[in-house]
Amino acid sequence: MGISKGSAEWNGDFKTGTGAMKPAHAEAAKFSVGSRFEGQQGSNPEELLGAALAGCFSMALSVGLEKAGHKPTAIRSESEVKLEKQGDGFAITGIALTTTATVPGIDGGSTTLDSGSL
Repeated sequence: MGISKGSAEWNGDFKTGTGAMKPAHAEAAKFSVGSRFEGQQGSNPEELLGAALAGCFSMALSVGLEKAGHKPTAIRSESEVKLEKQGDGFAITGIALTTTATVPGIDGGSTTLDSGSL
């Protein structure tokens, strides 16, 4: 296994500054106080954490399905990362994943996969 790398940069003060987070082999995601706390355009660290967890879960689910004899053709996981004010700072208080998979040979009826909350 290798070592995955990423970086982040912040320029300016807290309220008016801007930053960028960059995985080593992907485009940078720009963020600011507005995009993190006020719903403005841009990304935020919690969004990237959620996307990473959703990607990891989708890949792991494909392995589990294949081991069970069911090769998936598509798996999509979406994340919701809950950030809450706690004391003088903030904390991630929950992460929920919702996953939908297309798996030939498994009933396409109403099957719910609860990937759980962390």
